[in-house]
Amino acid sequence: MKNIKVGVIGVGYLGRFHAQKYAALENVTLVGVADLDAQQGQKVAGECNCQSFVDYHELLPLVDAVSVVVPTSYHCQVAGECLDRGIDVLLEKPMTVTLEEADELIAKAKNRQLVLQIGHLERFNPAVQAMEPFLTTPVFIESNRIATFKNRGVDVDVVLDLMIHDIDIILNIVKSPIKTIHTVGAPVVTTNTDIANARLIFENGATANVTVSRISRTNVRKMRIFQPGSYINVDFGNKRMMTIHLSDEQRENGMPKQIVKLQSFSDGDALKSEVISFIHHVRERTIPAVSGIEGRRALAVALQVMAQIKELQSLDLFKMVMGNQKA
Repeated sequence: MKNIKVGVIGVGYLGRFHAQKYAALENVTLVGVADLDAQQGQKVAGECNCQSFVDYHELLPLVDAVSVVVPTSYHCQVAGECLDRGIDVLLEKPMTVTLEEADELIAKAKNRQLVLQIGHLERFNPAVQAMEPFLTTPVFIESNRIATFKNRGVDVDVVLDLMIHDIDIILNIVKSPIKTIHTVGAPVVTTNTDIANARLIFENGATANVTVSRISRTNVRKMRIFQPGSYINVDFGNKRMMTIHLSDEQRENGMPKQIVKLQSFSDGDALKSEVISFIHHVRERTIPAVSGIEGRRALAVALQVMAQIKELQSLDLFKMVMGNQKA
């Protein structure tokens, strides 16, 4: 089996974990990590027994593939340079800042027949993967992703930081275009939106109600899916899934009997599965399930949600100013 030489560009909180996963894989050599923070880069390189670089350009000639885990505003630049050099890329979410940047990366990967996988980690959550055989025709989805405040990821709106995970999953579940979006959101701790809700209504009639917050006192990551004759409850954080099916053959008090099934996947490692999947596609030269196309699709909806929230916020501010002037 061919040995794949890899690197990680950006080894802060999440990038460090990418490096650790690569270092533990067979037939994969973690050649090096790159980070502008030389001390952090050296620390991670020491942990993973690889080289450390401050300038990621020095790493590129040495690798076949990279994880790009830099701030979102640099995704297009860094991933683009890697693709220009013929290097396969696992790019953290959100894919880019704009759709134009996303299109640029997709075109580069397509033209050079390179792997471009987007890091929508929840796709590799074992509870999410386990629910797929139970999906039929979802009609209503309720999603809640609330987290305690952390001083990272705040360079982007909570929609790009958190909601985009659920948007990606929902778009993969509901096989229909979005008809309308209704939103509300507000900045609370940062200058960007910190809490938001979006109601996505699809052309096939399905509806998804998505709530996110990064200023809560607890961490909750759950999704409930209602469909004819069954219900699915996914707990992303605890990696658990519950399904309830109504039996046509068994009845209780004249009603179909509820058949409840609980599954737990506490040993599952979503990031490890994501990295293994990326290496598989690099080795086999196949298209990832979460390719640039899927990354762009989720980004497009997230940007629509953000634009609508900002428009409403501007309208509220305008009304407040006009009200003060009248007073």
